[in-house]
Amino acid sequence: MPVSFGKPAFLAFLLPALLGGCAVGPDFKAPASPGGGGAYGSPADATRPVAGAPATLIGEGPGLRWWEAFGSQEMNRLVDQAMANNHSLAASNATLENARQLVAAAAGRRLPQVDAGARVERQEANLAASGFEPGALPGLSGNPVFNLYSVGGGVSFDPDLFGGKKRAVEQAAAQAEARQRQTEAAHLTVAGRVVTQVLTIAAIRDRIATANALLEEDRRNVALTDARRRAGEGTMVEVLNAQSQLANDRSEIPQLAQELDEARHMLAVLVGIVPADLGPTEFHLEQFRLPDDIPVTLPSELVHKRPDILQAEADIHAATAAVGVAAARLYPSLTLGGTYSQGSPQPGDILSSRFRGFDIFAGLTAPLFHGGTLKAQKRGAEASARAAASAYRQTVLEAFGQVADLLDAVQSDQKSMRNRMEASDVASRSLRLSRRSFQVGNSGILQVLDAERLYQRAQSGLVDARARQYLNIARLYVATAGGWTGDGRSAPQDAAAR
Repeated sequence: MPVSFGKPAFLAFLLPALLGGCAVGPDFKAPASPGGGGAYGSPADATRPVAGAPATLIGEGPGLRWWEAFGSQEMNRLVDQAMANNHSLAASNATLENARQLVAAAAGRRLPQVDAGARVERQEANLAASGFEPGALPGLSGNPVFNLYSVGGGVSFDPDLFGGKKRAVEQAAAQAEARQRQTEAAHLTVAGRVVTQVLTIAAIRDRIATANALLEEDRRNVALTDARRRAGEGTMVEVLNAQSQLANDRSEIPQLAQELDEARHMLAVLVGIVPADLGPTEFHLEQFRLPDDIPVTLPSELVHKRPDILQAEADIHAATAAVGVAAARLYPSLTLGGTYSQGSPQPGDILSSRFRGFDIFAGLTAPLFHGGTLKAQKRGAEASARAAASAYRQTVLEAFGQVADLLDAVQSDQKSMRNRMEASDVASRSLRLSRRSFQVGNSGILQVLDAERLYQRAQSGLVDARARQYLNIARLYVATAGGWTGDGRSAPQDAAAR
């Protein structure tokens, strides 16, 4: 029978109440991070926050695509290729899409659930059960058999009085946020690894070039000492020393070639191809430029843009919502629903048939005794929320430490480069003087070989220092979630996912 309400205003109040309900459990609040709002890194102490210290930067920032600051179009192309083809990123993107669909599924469960159905039955009427004797009805010698066609539907709705489903949607959304930050971190990591491999390849090629240049000098020394020996101006010992130096320097080439192959193979994997399909990678460190804005200090807010920190914050949000989900299970639940069906012995008469029926129901279920399970689940969810908060604080502290270390390393690299360049200049002058002295007969080959060894170490040290400087700057970009801008602001967060 129809039900009517005397006051339409009551319905206007009741419907939102049924749809929304109240949400038990704690509301999420963004956590306060350790470290305050100071700046990290300074020439005096790069490992301690300096309250209120401004960011000291040089020049303008690189913008969203931080790797472009190194000025290599070929490296930019490889990073773009990795962003498009890396299989780990593809898996991360698919996982993110799954998380987003779980949010939609959780939201759908808050709405009324409507189903429709149709069925056909073949039935035998039991006349005896209705009080008729067999053969009592004209034209029937037994129980009649007939077909019944029916259509119908049903609707059910959980008003979510205490917000358990609302909290479940909140939890799913926070988990999707965490997966999004995880995906951003994956993109940032892959970009950083591509840049690292490219710079490593460039450094190895520079070491090979230095080694080959020394081999040429070694061959000239062998030829010169042998000529002096034949002219009676030198000894066989000098020739053997020169040949020994040549063989020793030549032995380094295979190891460098192996390191180059390994770096190229890793780069191929990162860009999503087999090593055989990787084209020439003729990188040298001189092809890259240092970014214009090498930082001295960075504001601590910059670290908070890191995807791992944002993921940890989203994990707290999800764990907080899970407490609400568990708390809602302690309260009664209301279920509303109804069914309707209509049938006929003839399929064409279903919609016009008078054989119809409906059912409207409401059910209230309250937990009375579950052996402490529900309370234990709530306490467990609260413990998980505390664990997520502790993990967040640890993640922030580790991020601060990493950035502080890299700021210190960048400053140290600048000093090291100056010292290495000075050492290389001195070794180069010493080698020229030693060769000139040997050529005019004022010194022996051992002095030249000693000068060459010093020069080789100086050149190798210079290449290593230059490579370390580039690599640490690239790591600083990754550690600050895509770099910094000239005014001390971090790049927008979606830069990591581009």
